[in-house]
Amino acid sequence: MRALVTGAEGFVGRHLVPRLRADGHEVVATDIDLDVTDAAAVAARVVELRPDAIVHLAALSSVAASWREPELSYRVNFLGSRSVLRAAADAAPAARVLWIGSADVYGSAAPGSPPFTEASPLWPRSPYARSKAAADLLGATYAERGLDVVRVRSFNHAGPGQSPDFVLASFAKQVAEIERGRREPLLRVGNLDSVRDFLDIEDVIEAYVRLLDRRVPAGVYNVASGIGARVGDHLDALITLAGVKPEIRVDPERMRPTDFAVGDASRLRQASDWQPGIPIAASLERMLAYWRDRVSEA
Repeated sequence: MRALVTGAEGFVGRHLVPRLRADGHEVVATDIDLDVTDAAAVAARVVELRPDAIVHLAALSSVAASWREPELSYRVNFLGSRSVLRAAADAAPAARVLWIGSADVYGSAAPGSPPFTEASPLWPRSPYARSKAAADLLGATYAERGLDVVRVRSFNHAGPGQSPDFVLASFAKQVAEIERGRREPLLRVGNLDSVRDFLDIEDVIEAYVRLLDRRVPAGVYNVASGIGARVGDHLDALITLAGVKPEIRVDPERMRPTDFAVGDASRLRQASDWQPGIPIAASLERMLAYWRDRVSEA
């Protein structure tokens, strides 16, 4: 198939595009060369390509950045999604549109609550999450009009190449810098008591590839491990891997309320036989190795 991928230079895109090409697909990868908030530009590109599939990854994905620039978050995440959905409906109505959303649309549950399912109410708590929830609902509207839309609500994922703006990458980078003597033995952290559901990026990519298969019904799907772990436990694992003994200091700018967010991906498993295969411990090892190399090169 011919697939148009927006936001292809982001963390997920840099893993997804090579996988699609290795599977034999023709991939047109766009990033800053296509401003998704420019509806006319998006429409022109879709008219030109007539893709069989569109994977919409382009987004402002940092929750912290969305608090600083809520209008930008809205423009990129909601208006950008609207541009893509409208262009697909007008110029590629037979294409499968894989719209990549976020489990942040669910908000947080009480500790010990059952995992979120696709039927759980949306309760977004940040500008990022609200922009994603609005775009998610817009995707549902286009699906009702007949567009082949798959809406994905991905829980936390991590791996080599992720920006240190995200929690596990931030931990891995700081630990590697301390280990190599490039940073004082002081780790700056946010809330370590939050419980999150983390997946390795390669498991996430496998889920997206399967969701592009038209034998999988369109609809909304969680991508999740179903396993929650305290964020601080992942930090402890990285510290143990590196054999360092840093001081842990809470940075008020990184601090967020304690939350509990675990997902149920039963619908995805039943529809595609997908299941995660990489333990988060292996992800942490790979992330630490990645940052060790980067710190050594600096």
